[in-house]
Amino acid sequence: HKHELLLSAASSKTVSTHQAMLSRCAGRQGIAASIRACGARTITTDERRLALRKNLESGGRMLRGVEVHSGLSAVIAENARAVRANGQQVKYDFMWGSSLTQSTIRGKPDIELVSTDTRIGMIHEAFEVSSLPMIYDGDSGGLPEIFAHTVRSLERIGVSAVIIEDKQGLKQNSLFGTDREQSLLPIPDFNRKLQAGKNAQEGKDFMVIARLEALIAGAGEKVALERAKAYIEDGGADGIMIHSKEKKPDEIYSFMEQYAKLSNRVPLVVVPSSYNSATETELEARGASFCIYANQLLRAAYPAMMDVAESMLKNERSQEVDDRIMGIKKVLTLIKESVLTRIANQREMGHKNAILLTGGLGAPAYDIWE
Repeated sequence: HKHELLLSAASSKTVSTHQAMLSRCAGRQGIAASIRACGARTITTDERRLALRKNLESGGRMLRGVEVHSGLSAVIAENARAVRANGQQVKYDFMWGSSLTQSTIRGKPDIELVSTDTRIGMIHEAFEVSSLPMIYDGDSGGLPEIFAHTVRSLERIGVSAVIIEDKQGLKQNSLFGTDREQSLLPIPDFNRKLQAGKNAQEGKDFMVIARLEALIAGAGEKVALERAKAYIEDGGADGIMIHSKEKKPDEIYSFMEQYAKLSNRVPLVVVPSSYNSATETELEARGASFCIYANQLLRAAYPAMMDVAESMLKNERSQEVDDRIMGIKKVLTLIKESVLTRIANQREMGHKNAILLTGGLGAPAYDIWE
């Protein structure tokens, strides 16, 4: 029921041919089931959205995620694999829809300038090339009424969770710390925003996570813990994210130790961007449920591109950068040939009844031949 049929037909007779083919393939199973019956791999919107909570509850370990800001970065998140020194094979469990990197890739400052609609467009691009679930960086969330609308939009397209921060005023990136004014929203006001989000969601599995900015604002651990307790008890937060700009993880470790004593604690999210000496093993041992690598892919891309650009200016040619860039043939085959292109090719070869089944916005597409 979540799939739509796109028919490129020149006549009603051709439409009838397509419909007859689908009927033979699908029978009573419906369009979604027919895709599986015809041997294609797919993930539905519901399956993607539920995956994060399911993996958290059944996996018995901390989940790791990496930021994405484009379809290409989502391909990296999907395919990155590594074997650690202990022989453990690891991969990323989810994508982080970063506000910072989605703003930067568009040449915009990180002040909530990029609209939610624009950012959702990037999510569709990511979902087309990756089966991973996503946690969305919701910044401040806006007014409660706006946040409720955002939650409905995110849940509908298959996002698993949204994180919003408890600051007010013009957004200042948290890693500025007290170098910029970081004003905390009163607890009752933030709770109303959390409640608006929870009341707006249609299912039980979408997660609204509260991001604590008390350490960033210099308010201290006691205030952070008080806010965490209030957001859980009164706001209905499904998770807590703790943030710090300190280079060492001591401040985070201290908070985590005290947070673990809360009887009603919810999953804890950590973001080791500045305190990057902390390992996943250390964070998990102290109670972290999610670890987010929040901006590293974009930070890696910019200096590499600038280096190549400057080298070509200096040398009047591109030969000197050959050993630093991907071969052109690899670029051409990096992204799988699109379904639309393959359908066009099949039609040119005489397969006149080639059609396309898509999952709608952001869902994978599959081709079926008569």
